[in-house]
Amino acid sequence: MPEHFLKISDHSPEALLKLVQEAVRLKKKGDKSKPLAGKTVALYFAKSSTRTRVAFQAGIFQMGGFSMLLRKDELQLGRGESHHDTAKVLSRYVDALIVRTYGHEELEEFAGFSSIPVINALTDKYHPCQAVADYAVLLDKKKGLKGLRLAYVGDGNNVANSLMLGGAMLGVNVAVATPKGYAPPEDVVETARRLAKKSGVKITLTHSPEDAAKGADALYTDVWASMGHESQIKKRKKDFAGFMVDAKLLRKAKPGCSVMHCLPAHRGEEISSEVMDCPASIVFDQAEYKLHAQKAILKMCMGGGKKWE
Repeated sequence: MPEHFLKISDHSPEALLKLVQEAVRLKKKGDKSKPLAGKTVALYFAKSSTRTRVAFQAGIFQMGGFSMLLRKDELQLGRGESHHDTAKVLSRYVDALIVRTYGHEELEEFAGFSSIPVINALTDKYHPCQAVADYAVLLDKKKGLKGLRLAYVGDGNNVANSLMLGGAMLGVNVAVATPKGYAPPEDVVETARRLAKKSGVKITLTHSPEDAAKGADALYTDVWASMGHESQIKKRKKDFAGFMVDAKLLRKAKPGCSVMHCLPAHRGEEISSEVMDCPASIVFDQAEYKLHAQKAILKMCMGGGKKWE
């Protein structure tokens, strides 16, 4: 069976920790072994991307491989070919498939019919590559993860989902503050709390940004309207009033708290420019860590590193 990376909770806490540690190692020491030499990786992106796409393509090149970007309107998928047939064919041409799309079910369909590793570069429900990068940068900056408190303020979206699952597995307390009606999906919360019980931490849901931020080691936010929600922007701006990460909210957190954002940012909406550019901000360190996290994921999935446990 190919080693897919569809969501964090598909793997063990030990495997996730090794992956995060490998991302930090790659950032600090690099890797000249070229584990993807002679290998081709296809990137099927149905959604736009800056950091995820560029980091994957740069990382593949640095690891000795070749990448090709595929758009739906350039493929027969755009004319009705099935995911089944596309996955079967691509499996005979390339060594791995990276998918960024809308429904998570579409990603699972690709994986179900592929004989090569399939990696989730973002779906509406999960963004595991982002969470690996986020916990890697926290491990680097905080010199440890266990017992940290991560406060997420904003939409209960794919990033929030993956942060909850990752935190629960790595021993990080995660508090998610959303407006009413924007909480993370119940099935994800249930899974995260089950995993958190095993690691001895808490997953907290609240509608108060101040309660979430209280005592936080890291204060995290994301855009209020993710891709696919553009038609809701006007309503969401109204519903999310009071959910900006600004200097006032940062003062509720622990001294030395790090400010995080997965980007792109809408300055003046979910985060103030003052906070995004302040000394506590590690936003652009996060962006840099996407490269190293995704290289670690490729290395694990494509057999260049130790297998998942």
